[in-house]
Amino acid sequence: MFRHTPSTGKQFLALAGFLIVTYLTAAIGAVGSLNAQQFYAELNLPAFAPPAWLFGPVWTVLYGMMAIAAFLVWRRAGWRYGDTALILFLVQLILNGLWSWIFFAWYQGFWALVEILALLVAIVATTAAFWKHSKVAAFLMLPYLGWVTFATVLTFSLWRLNPTVL
Repeated sequence: MFRHTPSTGKQFLALAGFLIVTYLTAAIGAVGSLNAQQFYAELNLPAFAPPAWLFGPVWTVLYGMMAIAAFLVWRRAGWRYGDTALILFLVQLILNGLWSWIFFAWYQGFWALVEILALLVAIVATTAAFWKHSKVAAFLMLPYLGWVTFATVLTFSLWRLNPTVL
């Protein structure tokens, strides 16, 4: 396997870039979720639904782990040999940011469910591609995969419990 060894300066810029792109996705999703706390409080929630305040801290940690995972793949393989893994990472980021808009801004429960299922597939594909370059990067993606799996079940439940709203 090709081993990419960028300079310290390039590594710093790459890490900063991955963090910026990942947290920019979070910010775009947050704009679509401006009414999320109030909207979530008005929904019929399943018994397993977490409190609204938990989502922000969990996502903050998960986004950081995702950015570090992508950086580790880039550091190991570069863009040339890690291009598939890193493109998959960007695709899943786009899907991640889009979900908030579909659910919280556009109130489309069914389409949010379809979209989050596509996101799950993209996360699995990204994690598998990361595994080829960095086992640590793949492991860093697992909490994200777990949380989105949980979010998929929650999305389905919210859609079914709130048919007139979603």
